[in-house]
Parts: sequence; structure tokens; C-alpha cells
Amino acid sequence: MTDHLQPRLRILLAEAIAVGPGKAELLRHIREKGSISAAARAMSMSYRRAWLLVDTMNHCFLAPLVGTATGGSHGGGAHLTEMGEEILKRYEAMESKANAALAPDIAEFRKLMQLHTPEENAS
Repeated sequence: MTDHLQPRLRILLAEAIAVGPGKAELLRHIREKGSISAAARAMSMSYRRAWLLVDTMNHCFLAPLVGTATGGSHGGGAHLTEMGEEILKRYEAMESKANAALAPDIAEFRKLMQLHTPEENAS
């Protein structure tokens, strides 16, 4: 078990998670790989799961975060739209601010938590 504690920021729209740590990671992989399926593989996730996450994000914002091109002789692909880039940038900034603001509280939590597995404590 790791002793790295950190808060996890999620932005909700009604019951849907519009963006959170996993979706932000998926967006970064899509940007890097140019493909939802390659991004899914990089995260050890099924294509269907990745597509559902992208679909949720695309429906939560005023414009889609991920654009796709269907396959063909040149293949398909996916890319972050201007809105996707903006949302990812803002989410990462919010995450940094939250981590910095909560660092003293996390330090206090650390003092109160068992940070090792029972096997590690026995040795």
C-alpha cells in the first residue's frame, strides 16, 4: 500500500461525473495517442468503457470535448477539441489548487491513518 494521500476532485452535473481524475487521464491519453482505443489500452480499459466515458463528457458540456473521425483508407481517430483542451487545462489547474489548499489537512490525516498493510506492520 502506498502512503501517498491525495484528494480526488470530481465535477458533477446532476448524477453524472462530468470530469474527474480518470476522465482527465483519458483525455490526456486521447490527446497523446490520437485514438480512443489506444487511450483505452494505455489505461487497461475496454474500448466500450472509454467510449462511454467520452460520451458522458461530450454530453455534459456545451460542446464536445473529444472529436472523432470514422475509419476508412486513412483510418479513424480522435482528438481533443478546443473545448476539451480548455476543460482539461481548467480541471488540472483546479486539481493543483485543491491539492495545495488541502496539503495541511492531508498531513493531519496521514498522522491518523494506518499507512501499511497488516503484513508490513507484523515485520
